[in-house]
Amino acid sequence: MSEAVRPIPEGFRTVTPHLVCGDAAAAIAFYQQAFGATEIGRMNMPNGKIGHAELRIGDSRLMLADAFPEYGSNDPLVLKGSPVVIHLYVEDADAAWARATAAGATPIMPLSDAFWGDRYGQVQDPFGHRWSIATHQREVPVEDMQAALKEMAASACGGNAQ
Repeated sequence: MSEAVRPIPEGFRTVTPHLVCGDAAAAIAFYQQAFGATEIGRMNMPNGKIGHAELRIGDSRLMLADAFPEYGSNDPLVLKGSPVVIHLYVEDADAAWARATAAGATPIMPLSDAFWGDRYGQVQDPFGHRWSIATHQREVPVEDMQAALKEMAASACGGNAQ
């Protein structure tokens, strides 16, 4: 026990999403098919539900578990949505989009070339979690992004955006 314990375990980043799913086993299978996730491990509860699982997507880890409403742990479908979007940078947004939608993800925001320089779109997985899929295509100066955002807001608000 002379080796020091790392405050952030090997393979983790400072921020790691931890998703609650209505059916974590089905979610793991979906994330494998849709996003190329690799299962690192899972711990099943005596009742068969998944108490904790870890996946790797690209160079990032994701934790997930089944919902346990008796402990206040509910999934987005029960909550009727989530304000959280998990951002996924990939080498080829079009290929990732096709893979995710073929696996059953529902498009929320169409994949397109965004003013901030990404090819970007959003999908919702069958478990209620929203994912943005993006490939960074070009560098855009902050001033140009701000001008484009102002123009977009003005057209969306009928010219009444501040």
